[in-house]
Amino acid sequence: MTASALAALPFKEQFPVVHAEVCLNNARWHPLSVGAKKAIVDYLDYKSGGGGKAPQYSAQQQERVKELYARLIGARASEISFVPSTLAGENLVVAALGLPAVGGNVVTDALHFEGSLYLYGELQRQGLDVRTIKPREGRIDLKDLEAQIDKNTKLVAISLVSMINGFQHDLKAVCERAHAQGAYVFADIVQAAGAVPIDVHSCGVDFCAAASYKWLMGDMGVGFLYVREELLDRLRRPQYGYRQLSDMEYHIFPYDAPGDAVFDWKQKHDAAGYFEVGTVSNTTVAALSFSLEWLQQIGVSAIQERRQPLLQRLQKEMPALGFEAMTPVESTSPIVAFARKNTTEITAKLDRANIDIAIYPHRVRISPSFYNNESDVNKLVDCLSA
Repeated sequence: MTASALAALPFKEQFPVVHAEVCLNNARWHPLSVGAKKAIVDYLDYKSGGGGKAPQYSAQQQERVKELYARLIGARASEISFVPSTLAGENLVVAALGLPAVGGNVVTDALHFEGSLYLYGELQRQGLDVRTIKPREGRIDLKDLEAQIDKNTKLVAISLVSMINGFQHDLKAVCERAHAQGAYVFADIVQAAGAVPIDVHSCGVDFCAAASYKWLMGDMGVGFLYVREELLDRLRRPQYGYRQLSDMEYHIFPYDAPGDAVFDWKQKHDAAGYFEVGTVSNTTVAALSFSLEWLQQIGVSAIQERRQPLLQRLQKEMPALGFEAMTPVESTSPIVAFARKNTTEITAKLDRANIDIAIYPHRVRISPSFYNNESDVNKLVDCLSA
């Protein structure tokens, strides 16, 4: 679907949030669509009925969702594991690589997710050499990153799209620099998946993770960890659970001595076989069964192209209203951010106008989605101008 065709479609009707507010804060968590809500209700109807007529409903939906997500990022379904969240996926990668026990160093940057910086800060307290690159004019310079990667670097950990200001790395270039020194690359893609085109195979990234409640239009509790398949033999399983098994038999002999039992199992040799442990939120899986298919029908490139004029207008007009641009002007990510010495006075103004953006003590973040249009931006600009 082209961006012009996309613009003609009545997407606002698919998002009940438009009746409650002007939502330009989709990077916080994306509102559910009518279709995703219906998919959840269908699952709840199935579960409330006992599920006897379709016992494999949930398992089949999980497999389908994994396949849809893999297709969205250019991966194979066997390279995808369910995880509870983006940061849970990053923690699993760190543990699977044996950090910090194996030594070496980790290279990251100050535009990476704050929870991730806390993770590496704690590993630094345990003796790991952590090298954090500072931004220049809202960007992480590839040369600065490359200068810190050496033969002892075990992992380069970045956010593909920064939640702070929307800066987007050239992921292929980062991977080339890291791989040249024998290092792996982890990318947090929670602010990228479903919002910007991603092809994990062509860029060569080793690991990436995303929760589903942002641009994938799912909900909390289900995320995805991608692991490049050929790396699995080099990793250790960081935790263990029944979802890692393709087959298990549990034989109990009730007439023998207590505790007599035999377990026979066979581990799966795919991403799930290394990283999945326990149950998955089937309500979120149900929402994703609609949203991921819908995203691919619409097309992420078309979504990005439709969004660009809104972002460009904000980049042009917000500085005149007293907001200093923090996002590189060439950015095509779904986020723009602006610095302001004092943001407290605009909070009440936006509340009265029923406009939702992310407001921090010294910056604001605006993140339109494909259901937003010029009218939404007009309302924001008019409100801030008053």
